[in-house]
Amino acid sequence: MQNDTAATSPETPGETPAETPTDTARRLIEQNTYLTLATADADGRPWASPVWFAARGLSEFYWVSRIVRRHSRNLEVRPEVALVVFDSTAPVGRAEALNVDAVAGQVDDADLAAALAVYSGRSVDRGLPPWDEAAVTGDAPHRLYVARATDVFVLDETEGRVSVPMR
Repeated sequence: MQNDTAATSPETPGETPAETPTDTARRLIEQNTYLTLATADADGRPWASPVWFAARGLSEFYWVSRIVRRHSRNLEVRPEVALVVFDSTAPVGRAEALNVDAVAGQVDDADLAAALAVYSGRSVDRGLPPWDEAAVTGDAPHRLYVARATDVFVLDETEGRVSVPMR
């Protein structure tokens, strides 16, 4: 199991150090544009949805969804969620994933401008149009959501959980 804080030294000259769990988490966020959002309704029935996302560090994950979508309605009654960010094109046996336990909901008015800047910034960076407050407030059908991580981890080569600091 990798230790995220341990110094890694190459075993042979020219060999690069092993990637830390934090490095893996950041790379997965940068290289992937969708995460799988797992929610549950009031009765505990699970629901998983792919959502296009932007992240602020390793602790906040943003997406825009219609208020009427099943996952959006689920968040109103049960804010506890799980997220996974992964590359679905990875060959069998080479997959990596960032797993997140979080509490989610609509972004509060007080946090909207800063959160929208993160989400819209990634949108523009990916060649998509920017988002503004009018698109996610008032009578607009969409809202900006945030999942605030309570635990972030990757799996090591034996599928053991390796915690990732949320900094």
